[in-house]
Formats: sequence, structure tokens, C-alpha cells
Amino acid sequence: MEFKNLKNKETSELHDLLAQYRDEVRQLRFKEASNQLKDVRQIRKTKKTIAQILTLLNQREKGVK
Repeated sequence: MEFKNLKNKETSELHDLLAQYRDEVRQLRFKEASNQLKDVRQIRKTKKTIAQILTLLNQREKGVK
């Protein structure tokens, strides 16, 4: 998901997305461990999206734009 799309989401939606992406990372790690994962970069992409969501949530909490 692109960062500009994340900026338009509500805080509650971001929390839901965060939980969803964390679950996805967990599933991807299991697939990687059992050699079923074709695109190993998908883990990195998902973790990057999680970091972007956390950044937005922290900025909103502190009132920084």
C-alpha cells in the first residue's frame, strides 16, 4: 500500500491494517521457514508498510504533520 493512501485513512483503520499486516508477516515467516514462499522480498515490503503505519500513528499522536 502506498504512503499517500495510508495518510487518508482514519486512525481506527490504521490500527486494523497494522494488525492485518503483522499477521501477514507472521504467515510469510512460516512459509519461508517451510520453503513455500516464492517472493522472499514480500516480507521486507510488508515490514516497510508496518513501519509507515506506525510512523503515521505516532505523528498523529504527537500532533505533528
